[in-house]
Amino acid sequence: MDARQKPPASETDESVHAAWSRIWHSMSPESSLVAWMDWASHLATSPGKQSDLTQLALEQMDRLHDLFKQGLAPDEGKRPSGAAETEGLPDRRFADPAWGRWPFNLIGNAHLMRSQWWEKATSDVWGVDPHHQRLVAFGARQWMEMASPANFPALNPVVIRKSLDEEGANLARGLSHFFEDVARRLSGQRPAGTEDFVVGEQVATTPGKVVLKNDLIELIQYTPTTDKVRPEPILMIPAWIMKYYILDLSPANSLVRHLVDQGYTVFCISWKNPHAEDRDRGMADYLDLGFRPALDKVEAICGGAKIHAAGYCLGGTLLSIAAAAMARDGDRRIASLTLLAAQTDFTEPGELGLLIDESQVALLEAQMAETGYLPAEHMTAAFQLLRSYDLVWSRIVREYFLGERMPMNDLMAWNADGTRLPARMHSQYLRRLYLGNDLAAGRYEVGGRPVSLADVDLPIFCVGTTTDHVAPWRSVHKLHLLTPAPITFALTNGGHNAGIISTPGHPRRRYQIMSRERGARYVAPDEWIEAAPVHEGSWWTAWSAWLDERSGEPVDPPRQEGADAGPPPLAEAPGEYALAP
Repeated sequence: MDARQKPPASETDESVHAAWSRIWHSMSPESSLVAWMDWASHLATSPGKQSDLTQLALEQMDRLHDLFKQGLAPDEGKRPSGAAETEGLPDRRFADPAWGRWPFNLIGNAHLMRSQWWEKATSDVWGVDPHHQRLVAFGARQWMEMASPANFPALNPVVIRKSLDEEGANLARGLSHFFEDVARRLSGQRPAGTEDFVVGEQVATTPGKVVLKNDLIELIQYTPTTDKVRPEPILMIPAWIMKYYILDLSPANSLVRHLVDQGYTVFCISWKNPHAEDRDRGMADYLDLGFRPALDKVEAICGGAKIHAAGYCLGGTLLSIAAAAMARDGDRRIASLTLLAAQTDFTEPGELGLLIDESQVALLEAQMAETGYLPAEHMTAAFQLLRSYDLVWSRIVREYFLGERMPMNDLMAWNADGTRLPARMHSQYLRRLYLGNDLAAGRYEVGGRPVSLADVDLPIFCVGTTTDHVAPWRSVHKLHLLTPAPITFALTNGGHNAGIISTPGHPRRRYQIMSRERGARYVAPDEWIEAAPVHEGSWWTAWSAWLDERSGEPVDPPRQEGADAGPPPLAEAPGEYALAP
């Protein structure tokens, strides 16, 4: 039998597992079952914990009884409003003063107390595996989010008031919104409002040329806007779990345009959105067909100048791997590294790690073996699960019950333009980085030999964001433990996307920044956040100044068609791959 041919039993199991994955929407029920059994069995043998939970439940019942009696008192209307205010349990779902009136204050506080009880019940249980305990706590939190009285029109005073004021017109609009969303989803269309953000027209509009194209990437060189440019170009490596133009949104929110206006020659990789035939593309392909040919082309166009390389999210992880391999092999073409919300150590990946374990990865692999890729919808669902209130329940209440369409913006439209992930690459990414943590441990191989970030001795600018659910800033900060290189670490407010797209002049932007010299002592995250000075405004300006200090005096811009006498530009930016569904 051909060594590559799978035995019949394996093929049967693979088909069954793929069907099982579809039934459970790619979420492993075994992972949850094992976690809940671990938690329940240990809680059952912890009488002290049970006693604490019973006492908390009795105290909460007493407080609810007091609220009930207060609601029947004749001076009830004089009490302070705010469901959470009385009990000291702040929650933005109940911020409207209407929640402070009886019986809605009773309903709201009952839910908040129930959530508090489950938070207590699913934490600090003796003997439970830490991953299982976090998974159980996460599951309980999801159920509490779903069961919130704010999600039920008959229990939500804001919806009731709106319905009475508009004689139900809000519910009619909401029903219309619901049917429109269902119709768009069934027909494969993107959400309402995204048609106002067409790639190449309203977003991804910075002028440029495609100067390189292969089966995996298009490389865009942007047109300079200054008479002179720094001799060191910038090569941007975005993640391929998203379209590249997160870095080139509308003109007011474009990091690419900002850098071009600062006098830099900017190049950016645009990744191909893979299909089933790309199932065998692995992490090595993203180096060999992605980063390396892009680096070669940038070097050729810019006359051999050293290159500032910047990677975002997974693109930053790939850049870290590439930099370690180049350091190992004595390749000195990179002038500096910039890592934007990119992890290099995956021991504490945050809430996303709750959805990654052996059972979950095996289930995804079974699904991907059938399709050849991970659908974009799966990634979207995972992120929605991590932020269910912001991305699911609050939207349902606002758009379907209150009848208020959330206005679309460029970032939201980009977020709806999802991408797929090749089966082999995604499996390697999850197993070698998330489960194995091979890069941080020095086990990750490039070209058959391991690489180590300890070999990297380039100036590094590293950015974390305070509310990142994908790459938590404390996880990003672990880079300090892996390399002796000089690191300037910036922590900005916002999430994984909005924190990075931090245009100067945008209100309520602030960041902390502090540098570690080569070989200086380690400063732990909690110490760092206490010591790093706070600055109002965008971290973009600090990064521009950092790049300027490590760049030469401005020179004439390089020829856009390529100084290597190669072929002329292949297309206008944003190119073909950014437009492909």
